[in-house]
Amino acid sequence: MRGRYVDAASMYKRGASRDYINADDKEESSAFVHFLNGKDVGNPPWRRSLPHVLVATLSSFLFGYHLGVVNETLESISLDLGFIGNTLAEGLVVSTCLGGAFVGCLFSGWIADGVGHRRAFQLCALPMIIGASMSATTKSLWGMLLGRLFVGTGMGLGPPVAALYVAEVSPAFVRGTFGSFTQIATCLGLMGALFIGLPAKEIVGWWRMCFWVSTVPAAVLALSMEFCAESPHWLFKRGRGVEAEVVFEKLLGGLHVKSAMAELSRSDRGDDKDTVKLSELFNGRHFKVVFIGSTLFALQQLSGINAVFYFSSTVFKSFGVPSDLANICVGIANLLGSLIATILMDKLGRKILLLGSFSGMAVSMGLEVIAASSFASGSGALYLSVGGMLLFVLTFALGAGPVPGLLLSEIFPSRIRAKAMAFCMAVHWVINFFVGLLFLRLLEQIGAQVLYTIFGAFCLLAVFFVKSNVLETKGKSLQEIEIALLPLE
Repeated sequence: MRGRYVDAASMYKRGASRDYINADDKEESSAFVHFLNGKDVGNPPWRRSLPHVLVATLSSFLFGYHLGVVNETLESISLDLGFIGNTLAEGLVVSTCLGGAFVGCLFSGWIADGVGHRRAFQLCALPMIIGASMSATTKSLWGMLLGRLFVGTGMGLGPPVAALYVAEVSPAFVRGTFGSFTQIATCLGLMGALFIGLPAKEIVGWWRMCFWVSTVPAAVLALSMEFCAESPHWLFKRGRGVEAEVVFEKLLGGLHVKSAMAELSRSDRGDDKDTVKLSELFNGRHFKVVFIGSTLFALQQLSGINAVFYFSSTVFKSFGVPSDLANICVGIANLLGSLIATILMDKLGRKILLLGSFSGMAVSMGLEVIAASSFASGSGALYLSVGGMLLFVLTFALGAGPVPGLLLSEIFPSRIRAKAMAFCMAVHWVINFFVGLLFLRLLEQIGAQVLYTIFGAFCLLAVFFVKSNVLETKGKSLQEIEIALLPLE
């Protein structure tokens, strides 16, 4: 089945065929392209793939929700379960979830390659339902930790599969925009957790309801995936070319089926069915892209962003700012930045957003350092600290948040894409785990000024790294990017 498309790669140009064309496809594509750049360039209709993308982003919503669910409720949880004042135990409630995410992430590539993206989403939802139910009913710290461990495995599996799926079912001209939806969903999840957690301090046991609520979107994700399209790239790699054609027609419209299949064949090196060995990610021609991906995720976490999300209540409380007000402001800044990134992703490109984002984060950390120093006091320190933290979240959401996952799903060759994403996300979770575990302890031991200086230094390092190593991918098909980065040897 693949062979008939290999020689056709030069015959079928995007938009050249008139097979299967219908008026709706033309109208939908033209309207959205006109909205983006004022002209019709004959792109596929974006509305066909949008429902599938939105269902996939439920995994990102759950990811954000479980990151933020302990922010407002941690004090109530520690009081009810008997570890109030124990910063190590509080850190474990946060970071055990991240440890589970590391485990889930390690296997995400093999699961996505083995059973397909749709089934991987369903396997992601199952431990989230089980773990949230355990956390909601536990009477001890160990029960909470076990529940958070289960939830974490689902959190680790979901994000890399979501990045892969969205990249592979989206038309190239809106892939950046659709890829940003995962970050928006994460923001909405964080904000949802913060709002639902607000009554926790007044209503005894309300924190249990916060965990129960998360089982609803997890169940919706598992059920809705039964009606979503499988990734055509995965089908093609499995030798199921006819099914890939059918899916492409469903996602892109009949007009673009031949060109999409021809592009898949162009990038097919004839080795897709071979087992990908872990050593291949660190040797030969794949090393550079894996190094770029893992370093981007490492720098993203070493910037200190998740310390803000996990412990913003504690930090703001030290300045006399009500935690509920502070967390609402953090959530709004995160959402606003993500919405702006969605608009700019396919206009300015990935690299510019990354550079601007990390630069803004470095400036924000500078404000935090000044606020923690002897140069600022009273209301001045308050405004600098709160303003710096909100600016930090806003600039993070503009690029450092949404871009790495999208960029990696674009630059990795199809043969190693799932497993390389799994490895890079594993790096993300390892560093995330230690940030969550040690932030409060480091804040006590070395002070805010030194800690925020370290975070700012990593932001500056990220600027230089992006400028030297990251290539622009906007507007290019996944096959064009693969061929450009990995030419035939």
